Amino acid sequence: MDGFDEQTALKSPTGATLNLLHRRPEGKARAIVQINHGLAEHAARYQPFAQFLSKAGFAVFAHDHRGHGMTVAPDAPLGTFAKAPPGKAWEKVIADTLAVNEFAHEHYPDTPLITFGHSMGGMIALNFALSYPHRQTALAIWNSNFHLGLDGRIAQGMLALERMMRGSDTPSSLLPKITFQNWGKAIKNARTDFDWLSHDEKIVQAYIDDPLCGWDASVSLWQDLFAMGFRGRNTKAFGRLPRSMPIHLVGGGQDPATNKGRAVTWMAKRLQAEGFTDVTGRIYDGLRHETLNESAPPGALGAMQDFAAWAIAALNRADQNPLSSKGSA
Repeated sequence: MDGFDEQTALKSPTGATLNLLHRRPEGKARAIVQINHGLAEHAARYQPFAQFLSKAGFAVFAHDHRGHGMTVAPDAPLGTFAKAPPGKAWEKVIADTLAVNEFAHEHYPDTPLITFGHSMGGMIALNFALSYPHRQTALAIWNSNFHLGLDGRIAQGMLALERMMRGSDTPSSLLPKITFQNWGKAIKNARTDFDWLSHDEKIVQAYIDDPLCGWDASVSLWQDLFAMGFRGRNTKAFGRLPRSMPIHLVGGGQDPATNKGRAVTWMAKRLQAEGFTDVTGRIYDGLRHETLNESAPPGALGAMQDFAAWAIAALNRADQNPLSSKGSA
């Protein structure tokens, strides 16, 4: 558990026992960063980021989402959020995220919180903010694709058919072909099928060797991802989110999962068109999907430093905004 100080089995109102990791800040906490990990991985992979943030004065909390890592729930085997109606189990994921948010605020009262998410975690982060707009001061969405459009609707139709034919809790045989497998093929001279994640061969190999990474998600989990993706671009859903909230988007110019960062740029423009006044973004031209695990310039450390600089500036702006929140319900 290098990089984290504490490991807690947190009971969620949903019935899940969440594997929750915590890193204390060096000195007084300037803010909390609540990390939401991506699909087919787990929170412990964010140890280097947690260690960096701690040295920069941030408290860090990261948990394994339902169907991931060491979190357990009676209705969430590995690869499935929950047994629920199509596209509805994500609501339990958001409820679990709220339980972590409340736990974090109990440990650091009156401390601003930044909700951070990578890839699937970015979808969770945005959907959490849409459901609980005053539980964070700022929002960071990294390497997430909300630019779904017609292709997304076609994928939903494929999943509905697959659910009818094969059931909801079985691994999808269709979606990996148009996502993970296609993304792997997009990398020229790839050493492995997962080189699309990072240029760092050690990181990629560790991911491949990790039994809690790289598995095929269930039909129902994919349905939940698309449900969150479409909600995360919906004008009506944005209604309760403060337009002055600092929102930071990051992508990689060599990331096939976000169409080489174009989906991230599209989302930034959409948020600005919706009236959000503090949207910043960065596309790292030479990076792939896992910005926090990259060796190509500026590397993971450079991206972490950029995040800390944005976070500190965003917190300063929020302090000057009377509508800013420090985690009130």
